[in-house]
Amino acid sequence: MAPEQSWWQTAVVYQVYIRSFADGNGDGIGDIEGLRAKLAYLGRLGVDAIWINPWYPSPMADAGYDVSDYRDIEPSYGTLDEAQSLIAEAHDLGIRVILDIVPNHTSDQHVWFKAALADDPGARDRYHFTSGRGDDGSEPPNNWQSIFGGPAWTRVADGSWYLHLFAPEQPDLNWDHPEVRAEFEDVLSFWFERGVDGFRIDVAHGLVKVPGLPDGVDPSVDAVPHSMLVFGDQHPAWDQDGVHEVYRGWRAVADRYTPERIFIAEAWVSSNERLARYLRPDELHTAFQFDFLRSPWRAEKLREVIDDAIGSAASVGAPPTWVLSNHDVTRTVTRFSRSQPDQLVETDWERARWAREEPDHELGRKRARAAALVQLALPGTAYVYQGEELALEEIEDVPDDLRQDPTWVQSGYTDVGRDGCRIPLPWKDTAPPYGFAGDPAAVTWLPQPDHWAPHSVEAQERDSASTLSLYRDALELRPTLWRDAGDLKWLTAPDGVVAFERGASQCWVNISTADVDLPHGAVVVLASVPGVETTLPVDTAVWVRTE
Repeated sequence: MAPEQSWWQTAVVYQVYIRSFADGNGDGIGDIEGLRAKLAYLGRLGVDAIWINPWYPSPMADAGYDVSDYRDIEPSYGTLDEAQSLIAEAHDLGIRVILDIVPNHTSDQHVWFKAALADDPGARDRYHFTSGRGDDGSEPPNNWQSIFGGPAWTRVADGSWYLHLFAPEQPDLNWDHPEVRAEFEDVLSFWFERGVDGFRIDVAHGLVKVPGLPDGVDPSVDAVPHSMLVFGDQHPAWDQDGVHEVYRGWRAVADRYTPERIFIAEAWVSSNERLARYLRPDELHTAFQFDFLRSPWRAEKLREVIDDAIGSAASVGAPPTWVLSNHDVTRTVTRFSRSQPDQLVETDWERARWAREEPDHELGRKRARAAALVQLALPGTAYVYQGEELALEEIEDVPDDLRQDPTWVQSGYTDVGRDGCRIPLPWKDTAPPYGFAGDPAAVTWLPQPDHWAPHSVEAQERDSASTLSLYRDALELRPTLWRDAGDLKWLTAPDGVVAFERGASQCWVNISTADVDLPHGAVVVLASVPGVETTLPVDTAVWVRTE
């Protein structure tokens, strides 16, 4: 008999982008009260845990990823007491709670950075302050670029410069400083003591920089793709070996608690071999498999990504972790609504090319439904971004004057950023705000489209063939068919078809251009489109049992 697995090794985790999930006080911004009111919905969906994007006090320069206090709650979201009640109520429903922690940088309104600007003795050592280049120090200290666009350095009144790999309002911490390491270990304990079950680590591949902060990839060279600024050990700001000492310290903190506390890493690195280093037994528990998210809708590439992810995770005894979408990338429906490249997608830097093509959202929805069945049949853990269970598309026409993402400004108004995947959810089959806020006159923090009523929770709950119904059925069946089904074995299948079995269950997905016959004796348990029996249509997935 196989050893019993911990919950996090097979969990389905629902990502709550709290600002856009549900508004409980009618101000157009999602909050803890709204989330508490929808816990029954999440229980009915069948998820094992929720991951909540940052809910800490923040000036909101980057939607909460600029944290000014790691031990409290953003007032527009609620209070610490409400957060404590949410954790308890979720646990009562059997839903664990994972928070987001942002250790690479703080807000410029954090007490530490205020002290640094006031030049308190030693305060600047917690960040990366240094002098500039040139005779008068007027040039940035190196050529590093912000992920949001423009230089990664800002000059302050006394002429020195500070590092910010994201927005200027997000100064990078110096993780070589012992006070920084001690502070975050204490923050982990603060929330673990309040019943939090784990943390998703933002920019987990950051934190430690090469000493001396040397020049990195030259962004002025046309041949260098944007991904070189983000991925891996080829840039002195990312994926440095010293980061693993930090996470060994974090694991020691988590291991003091019962029941088990866990970590999930957001680590954009250059290979699955590099990713596996974060998952060694004394470091983090899981890490997002972003190649699955970046895979085009092509059979050979999907199979290659799955093989690579499973093999790399297994090399360090960790489960693979699958994600189709999140708050930083184009929604799955829209990603699959346009032509598919032959190679892994360069995350959202494909937006400019895709924007020239008219999206076919019905095609995208069909493919997204099929991809969801593949994701939920794979071994390991699965993360579902809010709205994926409704097959919501990316809203690409947010008016320019209403955009909130700092990428829009820092890119010189050339990159529309991530607002399109962060639109508040539609709950009621009405008109905006679609029940997102109790007050029908509320103005949501990002505008909702006029055509979302048929995609609302209320409308989909009336339709047994809806995407919401598909997700509920899949999550109800998953524990029986897949959770403890063992290793994946590929099956012989026609060109353009991906098929695998785990135990007595099989998953087939047709990514070819023609319908194909299912194996003789296969009994369809669940299909991504209604009415599938013996023939598998194009862009369709099924879960089957064989007689």
